[in-house]
Amino acid sequence: MTDRILEARDVRVAIGGVPIVHGADLHAGAGELVAIVGPNGAGKSTFARALAGLQSFEGEITWNGEDVRRLRGRRLARTRAFVPQRARVPDGVSVIEAVRIGRSPHVPPLRRLVTADHEAVERAMERAGVAGFADRMLSTLSGGELQRVQIAIGLAQETPVLLADEPTSALDLGATAGLARLLRDLVEHHGIAVVLVVHDLALAAAVADRVVVVSRGRTVSAGPPADVLTRECLRDVWQVDAALEGDGSRTALHVDWLAPSTL
Repeated sequence: MTDRILEARDVRVAIGGVPIVHGADLHAGAGELVAIVGPNGAGKSTFARALAGLQSFEGEITWNGEDVRRLRGRRLARTRAFVPQRARVPDGVSVIEAVRIGRSPHVPPLRRLVTADHEAVERAMERAGVAGFADRMLSTLSGGELQRVQIAIGLAQETPVLLADEPTSALDLGATAGLARLLRDLVEHHGIAVVLVVHDLALAAAVADRVVVVSRGRTVSAGPPADVLTRECLRDVWQVDAALEGDGSRTALHVDWLAPSTL
């Protein structure tokens, strides 16, 4: 069993007095990609923000055995990297400048980046595939390029876990496939744990070692994609007659689009 870096048990979140998450569980270890899937409004992104220490919650979330609520500022930023669903794109900031900002948790206040920091930034850009346009402004990038930059910013933090909230939601097929290959490479060749919130079930089945299905704010199933994303699960959670097929690296979701709803 993979050593658990991140563990969440019975996580509950209410926003404005409205329960959003009420009973979510998850664990992730080094060299493992865990995909959080579920219908719209299931609470996936809220759960991810709680995991990242960005959302108040009840229950238990620990990083290397330490309560995430005890981690603040630089300690939190050195523990996990978080890639938001819609990152702000400021004017006048280049790719390399943005990735250098990601290195800031390792740079003491009022200090400049030293050689080791510049090397970490270069490694992050190379791994994310953005070194070739390091001097371009963020505002000139395509959606796929911008998502790779956001991942490079996270990699510059040199954390053991990368959490990404819907990084492929606005990408075309080619950019989505490229990002999938990047995330698998980080897991398989660099030993990073990746927790990925994603809507695309075929993508989740292709890239994830385990999937966590969240429905109505609760974790209802978790395990290897083939064991979890069954026809019965798709019917119960998404109310569709559908089946996933494939060998892991190649997957397809077959949906009976015109079948009556099971609601």
